Amino acid sequence: QVQLVESGGGLVQAGGSLRLSCAASGLTFGSSAMGWYRQAPGKEREFVARIFSGGATYYADSVKIRFTCSRDNDKSTVYLQMNSLKPEDTAIYYCAASKNGWALRHRDYNYWGQGTQVTVSS
Repeated sequence: QVQLVESGGGLVQAGGSLRLSCAASGLTFGSSAMGWYRQAPGKEREFVARIFSGGATYYADSVKIRFTCSRDNDKSTVYLQMNSLKPEDTAIYYCAASKNGWALRHRDYNYWGQGTQVTVSS
């Protein structure tokens, strides 16, 4: 079965950086689209970034320029480099996968990790 395991979360001061990783198994990683979502306390889960099988990326306006999504197909791992972090970036970050390498719809991302906590202090 598909498994996604996130790591790299933690506590960081505003303006700092973190890099999240998501190791995938049970799917043909190179042909899968991967996404990052987050959920802050009391808020709905929201889209952060995605990377398609061909390497193209797409970001939410709130993280554009500050966050970079990349993938290593040899390691079946997707990354989220987060720079210039703000307190409002505090959330649980989830990795998601779609077997459709060019999945555009959120509902096509039907495999999820357990999440990793990111806390940004002011």
